[in-house]
Amino acid sequence: MKDFSNRYIMVFSVVMIVSVAILLSLTALLLQPRQEKNVEVEKKMNILSSINVASTKADAVELYDRYIRESYVINTEGEHLEGVDAFTVGLRAEQKKPLPEQYLPVFIAVDDRGDTLHILPLEGKGLWGPIWGYVALKEDLSTIDGVTFDHKGETPGLGAEINTTAFESQFLNKSLFRDGSFFGIKVVKGGADPQSSFEVDAISGGTITSKGLEAMVYDGLIKYEKYLSKNRK
Repeated sequence: MKDFSNRYIMVFSVVMIVSVAILLSLTALLLQPRQEKNVEVEKKMNILSSINVASTKADAVELYDRYIRESYVINTEGEHLEGVDAFTVGLRAEQKKPLPEQYLPVFIAVDDRGDTLHILPLEGKGLWGPIWGYVALKEDLSTIDGVTFDHKGETPGLGAEINTTAFESQFLNKSLFRDGSFFGIKVVKGGADPQSSFEVDAISGGTITSKGLEAMVYDGLIKYEKYLSKNRK
């Protein structure tokens, strides 16, 4: 009788484990479309934020369709690549490829002023994890019209300040090119030169995140250098 009880308990345990595994799999499968939709909406909200268009989960898709007129993928030579959806390109995966094989998304927006803006995505490393963002360039493809940055786990009150208006607004009208060559933006500890077109103030107490963001902007945008140089006005 004891052996029978032990076998019964063992069989019951296996059945329960399998049942729970099946239930979890079904739940994940049912939730996947909703999760994918949430990721899509959040991405569209971030892209819109780079051109100073405030959106919510309820209206992000509609506003995205209104302001984003075109999107495409290029390579580091500035050549358009056919058959690739810019919106679905993941920069983290692309960064693992050899540079000539990387897909570089470009989003074209027309704002309320009627100006055409080029929006370029970025991804890098902060102190505690990934950081990312979007940079919107004016028609000269050098002057920054707006940015949005975000992070996964930077310290509140320190590195997490990269996604505040106070920090992001410093990038307005800064330039990526100096004397015709790509230069990037310097994130300066201790105070940027207010007259400089290439400097912004670093986050107080967030030096590592600030330098990570500076590297992200430079490393991410220099890949677009040939495309920007070819099309600059």
